[in-house]
Amino acid sequence: MDSLGFLRVQFPITVLLSCMFTLSSGSEINLVTCGSVVKLVNVKHNVRLHSHDVRYGSGSGQQSVTGVTAAEDSNSYWSVRGTSDCGQNIRLTHVNTGRNLHSHYFTSPLSSNQEVSAFGENGEGDHLDEWTVLCAGSVWQRDESVRFRHTATEALLSVTGEQYGRPIHGQREVHGMMVSSSHSYWKTMEGVFMKPSETGSSDFSRVLHTEF
Repeated sequence: MDSLGFLRVQFPITVLLSCMFTLSSGSEINLVTCGSVVKLVNVKHNVRLHSHDVRYGSGSGQQSVTGVTAAEDSNSYWSVRGTSDCGQNIRLTHVNTGRNLHSHYFTSPLSSNQEVSAFGENGEGDHLDEWTVLCAGSVWQRDESVRFRHTATEALLSVTGEQYGRPIHGQREVHGMMVSSSHSYWKTMEGVFMKPSETGSSDFSRVLHTEF
């Protein structure tokens, strides 16, 4: 099944309805906008933001979020829900499980930083699912490195290299850090990108699927 077919089958309808769009071949799309479905790679460690229905063994017991090197893993797709404007809040919803990227004041199991997990059902969660996009300009450009600041706690989504053992051997811990560093920058990779219409940033009329 191709990637667009996978999206139609797996993606929760409540998430799809967050932005209206129609399929179009379109031209190259340079922005990451509401409704885009992307893989995010940590620039320093070259691992993709990943989740699966494996729970943390201590602390919150919520669904784990890790970093993986495999480019073809479908568990690394996230839906962008919210504005494309930088400095604004978004939610990142895991396509396969419908849970939102989440953080809270639990301690991460390997590095003792702030735990990052996946929370909620079918895209519904709480205020601890909100992240602020930090980028150089006014909008989120596809080719730039950006940071994600947890809105409630101000921790930055980060990877510092710690690796899990069984049952997720070799996957990196993803956590929140209060200090910005090279560990906190992310770029978009494979995905389905939405094109804003001329009527405004909240109305999206085209979609472009790309793979690198």
